[in-house]
Amino acid sequence: MKSIVEQLSPTRVKLNVEVPFEELSGDFDRAYKALAQQIRIPGFRPGKAPAKIIEARVGREAVLEQVVNDALPAKYSQAIAETETKAISQPEIDLAELTYGEPVKFTAEVDIRPEITLPEFSSLAVQVDPVEVADADVEAELDSLQQRFGTLVGVERGAADGDFVSIDLTATVDGETVEEATTEGLSHEVGSGNLIDGLDEALQGLKAGESTTFTTKLVAGEHADAEAEVTVTVQSVKERELPELDDEFAQMASEFDTVDELRESLREQVADSKKYEQAGAIRDAVLELLLEQVEFPLPEKIVEEEVEATQHQLVHALGHDAAQVDKFLEAQGKSREEWESESKAEAEKSVRTQLLLDAIAEESDVDVSQDELTQQILMQSQRYGIAPQEFIQQLQNANQIGALYADVRRNKALAEVIGDVAVTDSNGETIDTAKFFGGDDADAEADEDAEGDDA
Repeated sequence: MKSIVEQLSPTRVKLNVEVPFEELSGDFDRAYKALAQQIRIPGFRPGKAPAKIIEARVGREAVLEQVVNDALPAKYSQAIAETETKAISQPEIDLAELTYGEPVKFTAEVDIRPEITLPEFSSLAVQVDPVEVADADVEAELDSLQQRFGTLVGVERGAADGDFVSIDLTATVDGETVEEATTEGLSHEVGSGNLIDGLDEALQGLKAGESTTFTTKLVAGEHADAEAEVTVTVQSVKERELPELDDEFAQMASEFDTVDELRESLREQVADSKKYEQAGAIRDAVLELLLEQVEFPLPEKIVEEEVEATQHQLVHALGHDAAQVDKFLEAQGKSREEWESESKAEAEKSVRTQLLLDAIAEESDVDVSQDELTQQILMQSQRYGIAPQEFIQQLQNANQIGALYADVRRNKALAEVIGDVAVTDSNGETIDTAKFFGGDDADAEADEDAEGDDA
C-alpha cells in the first residue's frame, strides 16, 4: 500500500492512498464467506457456494464494493500509522471509481495536531494569594455548626429575614388563576431569595394568619414573563433558636471537650480548605501562563464542533425552542451574536488547552495506569450519585472511556509542569506544590508511609 501526505494547512492534511488489488485477497475471502451464508443457491448447502457462483448471482462489482467498504477503515488506519499522521478528527474520505482488478484509490482529509513548541517549564513563575485564616472565617464555621444544631421555635411577632415560614400562595394573570403558581403549606426561609421575586419583601412583618398581595413576573409555565398578582398568606412563623456556644455544645457537636479545642480544630479545617483553594489557584495560574506563552494554530473544524456541542447543551435544555433561547439570552443581557462570539472564544480556549496539555503529555511520556483511571471513575460516579458499574456502562454506551482517559492524562501532564514552575504567594513565600501535585518529595514521603505500613 502506498500513502502520500499532502499538507493543506498547519492543522489539516490529505492522505492519498493507493491499495494494490492483490492486498484485498483476504478481504475478498471473508466477503465471499459472508455472502455464501446469506445467499441461498440451489444445489449448494449454506456457506458452500463457490465464489464464481456468488459473483454471478450478485455481480462482481457489488462484491468489490462491499470488500472496499469493509476494508476501508483498516486501510485508513494503516495509512495513518505508516505516515505517522497525528489525526485528531474523523476523516472525510473520498473514494475514487472502483474497477475490478485495479488498485483501490482513496483520499482522506483529516485534522491533525499542530506543531507545538513548549517552553522551558523551570523558567516559568506564578504568584497566588497566601493562605490566611482570619478569626471571622473560624467564627463563620462555628456559626454554621450552631445552625445545624439549632431548633425552630414558633413566634408571635412578624416575619423577618432568617425566619422560617409556612405559606400559601395564589397567583392570577388578568384575573384568571394560575394553577401552577398556587400552593399550600410551602416552607420558606425569609430573605433566602429562593422563590419568586418580591416574596421576601412582602413577607416582612407579616404574622401568622395575615396576608398581602404583590405584583411580580412569572418565570415559567405558559404565563412565563407575564405580570401576576400574587397573594401570600402566612400560616406560621418560626425562628431558629441556636444552642449556647459553650463546652457542652462542643461535646454535643464534636469529639472535643471544650469550645477552645473545637475552635482550634475548625481553624485547621479552614486552613486545609484554603490550601486546596490555593492549589486550584496555582493550577489555573500555571495553565493561563502556558496558554499565554505558547502560540499555535487551531484546527477550525475541531473548534466548530466544540462550539456546536457547547451551544447544543443550552438549546437542548430549553427544548430546542428558539424563542426560549432568545428569552434566556435576553435575561442574561446578551444578544445571539454575543452568545455565539462567547461560545467561539470558549471553544477556542478549550481546544487550545486540550492540544497544549496533550503535547506536554506526549513530550513527558505521561501514561495513565488502570488504578488511576479507576480512581477517576469512582470520583466521577460519586459526584453524580451513580453506582460505579452503572457509570462505567454509561461511559461505554456514550463511547467516552477514551475521553475520560485523555482528561486524566492531561491533568497528570499539568501536574508535572507545576512541579517545575516556581510558585510563590504575594508575601514572597515559596509554596511547596508537591503535596497537592506530586513530585520527588511527595513520592519519597509516600514510600516512607508505605514502609511504615509494612512494618
